[in-house]
Amino acid sequence: MTQELLYDKRDKVGWITFNRPQARNALTFAMYEGLAEICRRVTESREVRALVISGAGDKAFAAGTDIAQFRDFKDGEDGIAYERKMDRILDSIERCPVPTIAAVNGFCTGGGAAIAAVCDFRIASASAQFGFPIARTLGNCLSMPNYARLAALIGPQRVKEMLLLAKLIDAPTAQQVGLVSEMLADQPALLARADALAKTLASHAPITMSITKEALRRLQAKLGDENIDDLVRHTYGSADFREGMDAFLNKRPPKWTGT
Repeated sequence: MTQELLYDKRDKVGWITFNRPQARNALTFAMYEGLAEICRRVTESREVRALVISGAGDKAFAAGTDIAQFRDFKDGEDGIAYERKMDRILDSIERCPVPTIAAVNGFCTGGGAAIAAVCDFRIASASAQFGFPIARTLGNCLSMPNYARLAALIGPQRVKEMLLLAKLIDAPTAQQVGLVSEMLADQPALLARADALAKTLASHAPITMSITKEALRRLQAKLGDENIDDLVRHTYGSADFREGMDAFLNKRPPKWTGT
């Protein structure tokens, strides 16, 4: 387990912490794989009865995938492989039989927002901001399961506002539209509430909870069955994606051409 991803068991509750505060907890591929491994471990061992996911520091839950992870991308097939990887990671969280709680403080964007969206509960501090600002940063796209999951959570129109306008949603708005169930004043209050909520869930009937989760997962999966590999391949193989990545890494505005 990398030190950039921490896992701590406290009685019947597991705490997962993204631990790259100097980089707003931007996620590396090793961190994604570590997260999936924890979920597999919990599924097999049932060593805890609830999981809390949070970010270290006071700036972010997770500010998406570390852009350096895209440096070696050559064409659209690399994009297909990346989205397959992301779907596999998120599926491992969604299939985890114990309740999952995303305790969101600060920025929760890109891959971080996708992880929060797949959790059973999302609670946030007043400083939380959610979004997928890729239309003004990388110029990439999401996978079909992610589009379907977001549309089910907040509705297609809100997804368009979030994606097309590259608009971040603040905590009060996130609560209003149902993206988060509770908003807390600050990070200490957020973590205290996450602990109390996790302990409540850990005291409930495990079979009832796991069966309910799986039934809803199967229902949700039907919405994401459409294959959009052609769209993903086109996006990640575009000149705009390469331009977006170069602009981001060199801290300059991208010059989009639509090619």
